[in-house]
Amino acid sequence: MTPTNRSTALDIVLEYHRAWTSGHVDQAMTFISEDFECKAPSGPLGKQAFREYLERFVPNLTGVADVARFVEGGHVALIYYPQTTVTNTTPATEYFTVRDGRIVESLLMFDRLSYAPPNQE
Repeated sequence: MTPTNRSTALDIVLEYHRAWTSGHVDQAMTFISEDFECKAPSGPLGKQAFREYLERFVPNLTGVADVARFVEGGHVALIYYPQTTVTNTTPATEYFTVRDGRIVESLLMFDRLSYAPPNQE
């Protein structure tokens, strides 16, 4: 799917989510606006910094378990478990704002320490 103004906010967010969780970062970025901002645990990320973040994280992804989605107009919330070799029980939540057929903002929430390698003692 290519985002259009006729696509619903949910359609756009789900296609974006399917793309990056399937390892297709380039495809996922087609759903992101040029002035995109992600408010992440590490601080705000623009479009290019967010792409770099995904490119580092996606190779560690072993699966994803979707939990819930909530939609209100141009806003979509997803709750899911991004699974890696380190954890498959740490939930992540993203709250998206979609405008003019593109994702313009994401509020990304997860426990960063849960994705760190186990302490080697």
